[in-house]
This record gives sequence, structure tokens and C-alpha cells, in this order.
Amino acid sequence: MSPAAPSTDFVAVVNQYQPLLRRVCRLYCADADDRQDLFQEVVLQLWRAWPKYVPQPNAKLSTWLYRIALNVAISNLRQRTRRPQPLSLDGQALHLAQETEAAGYEPEEMAALYTAINRLSDVDKAFVLLYLEERTYEEMADILGITQNNVRVKMHRVQDKIRQLLTRPA
Repeated sequence: MSPAAPSTDFVAVVNQYQPLLRRVCRLYCADADDRQDLFQEVVLQLWRAWPKYVPQPNAKLSTWLYRIALNVAISNLRQRTRRPQPLSLDGQALHLAQETEAAGYEPEEMAALYTAINRLSDVDKAFVLLYLEERTYEEMADILGITQNNVRVKMHRVQDKIRQLLTRPA
């Protein structure tokens, strides 16, 4: 049984953290329609979980949101890979690169980076997202449900994988 309507607090939280939720969706979906579908699924799951949310001392609301968003995104990706559809990341990566061109990044570099990130496992993508969001190792550990030492080890391995992918073309 789901709530009849989201509370004002819930709507305010979703509005406040919408950029964070959309970044998670962008990382896991190349197609704009798929991203919107995933965003709606994330919001639905957050709405269902909202009545059970209890703020914890020294814990950020964003940690709880990330955990749910990443779980939904990974579950959604696994469902989509069971029935694969041809998608072109190169076009999407180029589009993203063009968006960041104004920020001083070379389009080719951004396209190569997004191509490399797309070749990572679902879990490794989560580490990259949290790293790019400048989350601390402590926050990453809380979001992913692992120790800080494990985060450090995995981050080092993910960075090595990205370096290898960038030096070895697909």
C-alpha cells in the first residue's frame, strides 16, 4: 500500500535533490527517454520509502537518497540488460562533451572519459559518480554500505581501470 499523496516535505526534498537524482540517471541511461523513466522510478521508490525514513544523527539525507537511487538504477540496468536494446553511447557522450565544452574541457577528452566510464561495471560506475560528486570516503562508505578502507581500495582500482581504458582504445 502506497501513500495517497506525497507530503510537502517529500516534494521539497525531491525538488532540492533533483540534480543529484538526475546525475545518477544520466550515468546509468544513455537515452533521454530511459533517463526520464529511471528518474520517475527513483522518485516512486523514494516516495514509497519516505514514510519509513528516519533521520539519523550525523547522517545526511543525500546519503539515503543516493543509496535508493543507485539501487534502483542498478536494478533497472540489470532488467534492461536481460532484454538488450542497441544504444549508441558515442552520440550521447559527444552530446555530454559538448555541454561541458564551455567549462574548458575538450570534447574528445570528455567523450573518451564517458566511453571509459560506460565500460565499467555497475558498482564501479557508482564509485565514479560519488567521486565526481566530491563525496568523502566516509559518505561513500555510508551510501554503498562498505567500510572506508574498502572504498579506498575500490576507488584506487576503479581509477586504474579508467586509466587503462583511456590508454587502450575500445
